[in-house]
Amino acid sequence: MNKYSERLYNGLIKENPTTVMMLGMCPTLATTTSAINGLGMGLCTLVVLVLSNVVISLLRKIIPDEVRIPAFIVVIASLVTIVQFLMEGYFPALSQSLGVYIPLIVVNCIILGRAEAYASKHSVGLSMFDGIGMGLGFTIALTILGAIRELFGNGTIAGAQIMPKSYVPISIFVLQPGAFFVLAILIAVMTKILSRPKKVKTSEESAHDPATCEPADCAGCASKGSCGKQIFAETVKAGVKDAQGNGGDEA
Repeated sequence: MNKYSERLYNGLIKENPTTVMMLGMCPTLATTTSAINGLGMGLCTLVVLVLSNVVISLLRKIIPDEVRIPAFIVVIASLVTIVQFLMEGYFPALSQSLGVYIPLIVVNCIILGRAEAYASKHSVGLSMFDGIGMGLGFTIALTILGAIRELFGNGTIAGAQIMPKSYVPISIFVLQPGAFFVLAILIAVMTKILSRPKKVKTSEESAHDPATCEPADCAGCASKGSCGKQIFAETVKAGVKDAQGNGGDEA
């Protein structure tokens, strides 16, 4: 796995900001009453996160250490303002639904944390992929959380009717307690996946590598017959015996 794919994997799975690091809980719990709201909030954060990482990485050698945090906030606030104007212009209904949580992206600890911990210390390419990975992880988590709450709370997903008409919505799922319940389940599932023990190799699988083993170790080798060093050792041994035999015959 190269450095770029590692940044994507970390953001999506290993260091998912919602289900592993548990950052940005305020918008996570407040805006995920539906799948569309969760997706919209996640995409806004993704755009700001990627652009802020790129800009801060470009300026990392120019910004003095003494004012780096205020400088980061200025960059993030400028990008959030642009995203907010675009949302109001092209997606007014979603912008109104998300409300004050769009400008609050400025103080989202995910964005400021990645700027301080990663973008200010790494190249533009790695910082961009770090932002994409973290942003996608955040977006997917919010969308799943919103879809589950909407499904059980309204019987729909993204406004489309999923549950039968006879289904009685469980209103607690679209209220604040429902957000905590569903988030706890997602965190438990992710923790179970990440804590899964690695497969223990059998004695044959854990035998020494044929490419690096020593001839003295070949007695119990699972790759006996295909080990290069073993074959070489046996060939040399056979050659010595033949030489000794031929020498005896000549004598």
